[in-house]
Amino acid sequence: MNDYARIEKAMAYMVAHAAEQPNLETVAAQVHLSAFHFQRLFCRYAGISPKRFLQALTLERSKQLIQASTSLLDIAHTLGLSGGSRLYDHFVQLEAVTPGEYKRQGEGVEIAYGVHETPLGSMFVAVTPRGICRMGFVDATNSEELLARLAKEWPRSMLCHSPDATRFAVEKLFNQPEEGTAALSLHVTGTNFQIAVWRALLTIPEGQLASYSHIAQALGTPKSSRAVGNAVGANPIAVWIPCHRVIQQSGALGGYRWGLDKKQMVQAWELAKVNDESLSPMAAS
Repeated sequence: MNDYARIEKAMAYMVAHAAEQPNLETVAAQVHLSAFHFQRLFCRYAGISPKRFLQALTLERSKQLIQASTSLLDIAHTLGLSGGSRLYDHFVQLEAVTPGEYKRQGEGVEIAYGVHETPLGSMFVAVTPRGICRMGFVDATNSEELLARLAKEWPRSMLCHSPDATRFAVEKLFNQPEEGTAALSLHVTGTNFQIAVWRALLTIPEGQLASYSHIAQALGTPKSSRAVGNAVGANPIAVWIPCHRVIQQSGALGGYRWGLDKKQMVQAWELAKVNDESLSPMAAS
């Protein structure tokens, strides 16, 4: 088991046992490390302490219930007035595939792809010359599935296994961008409604949550919660298009393509990171 796998396993254990509030020694034992070495390893790779991650898990449930009644528009407006806050749509630029590109089905386009280990789990990344076009969590059972889906979406493109060309997509997740950093480009295929929903997701701040109905209201289509849910579920770029920040109006987690435990893990990691920026995380491999 390598270090990334240890961190992912430890996070998964804390998600599953959050109600029991396991101590440092108990969690460290799950990955066969002393408490001292586990603490150092976790801080180095995840950029937060195990205690902070567990606290975020414990607080997350009450945050869900509180924020489920908060307007997405109000959240975005409030964040815009806060100079120290980071609004995702200031750092991430989403570009839709043009009708011409769609018709050509990727003809003449070289798409680099690779799989990278991160503290949250292994991630598949694909990049066109215009930006990240697909990103998702993978394991031994579904990496080929994601590659096949990519080939189906861009049937005339040239797929090239090139981890060096895709590593930046995960490295930027675990390193806070400096002021003046160029926007990260996403290059996605979707219907006009899906694109609108994905753009709305980019307005939800890190460490905050919104409901499907709030997004529907923000889009001016208050009765489209189910359609919003479908669009959220079709999100092609995990974490960067933050579908993990969307929950049900009741405060329940809702769905997540990569599993509810993974959704809770990403939420807690993000919340802990936002609340504790004193640690400098290690880049993904």
